[in-house]
Amino acid sequence: MVGFLTGDRCMTKGITFHTLGPEDGALLAAIPEGLFDAAIDPQQAAAFLADPGHVLVLAFVGDFAVGMATGTVLLHPDKPPALFVNEVGVREDWQRRGIATALMERLIALAGARGCEGIWLGTELDNVAARALYLKAGGTEDGNVVLYGWDGALDRDQG
Repeated sequence: MVGFLTGDRCMTKGITFHTLGPEDGALLAAIPEGLFDAAIDPQQAAAFLADPGHVLVLAFVGDFAVGMATGTVLLHPDKPPALFVNEVGVREDWQRRGIATALMERLIALAGARGCEGIWLGTELDNVAARALYLKAGGTEDGNVVLYGWDGALDRDQG
């Protein structure tokens, strides 16, 4: 596990971060509900972790997971790979301590290590906390995006 960040980036000492790999299915399955939108599905978790195009970073206090961030490397036939940030979440009692910022920094670093030349995501206009996080992490906003969905994709709880 990687040690906590110093300075004002992660204000909670004792936070450790772990980038999960295919061997970490049991670790992921053991996370108590409340961090992800729903209970961990062991088959989905195994498939996610086995795919080298997926990234999952967890933040821990001791052996208790308090934060997570996931991303997917998108490959294109005509341009370099890009990282799509799927989600970033921190348990409510652990918010406002720099954990989400530290998770984003790790995703950005992992994207660079995997050859990604772009990192992007979308969030709701009224998600003030998320927008502040992404701006703090160096992201820029583009207010000209329209979202489309198929097969119930926009009906799912987005956290």
